[in-house]
Amino acid sequence: MHTRVLKPKHGPTVHVRPLRHGDVLTVMTVFERLGDQSRRARFNGPKVHLSASDLQQLAAVDGTRHVLVAYVEDDPEPIAIARLVRDGRSAEIAFAVADHYQQRGIGSALVEELMADARAAGITEIIALVSSDNPAALAVLRRIADTLDIRRDGAELSIRAAIA
Repeated sequence: MHTRVLKPKHGPTVHVRPLRHGDVLTVMTVFERLGDQSRRARFNGPKVHLSASDLQQLAAVDGTRHVLVAYVEDDPEPIAIARLVRDGRSAEIAFAVADHYQQRGIGSALVEELMADARAAGITEIIALVSSDNPAALAVLRRIADTLDIRRDGAELSIRAAIA
């Protein structure tokens, strides 16, 4: 897959490319650009660092795992990451945007691109575990998919949505 160029509503032009299998440096760089609240929201709890096992899992790309990474001009480091893990016609998704680039439409644009890839691969439903104190992620998911079911499980929301 080639690099794609996206123009979010309120943000800079974003260049998106797939993550290379095993690219733990890119995963770590995005993680390091997240503040404590963003890490808590992405990982549904406090996350001070990523273990070697976390990094291997998050950097895995194969027939069931697809990951997109976003960059902007004049910033050599990645600013966002979005991943899906396929299970039949369903896939779990997760995404994170570096604090400095949040609230500019970058997360929405990146997730929309990920959903286009999911549709092209025959995926018809997404699942996401979202921290109940992460309204921005919930808003992104509501914009890009038809919500079928939202269930509260403690401090998390389990979201199931159609993307066909």
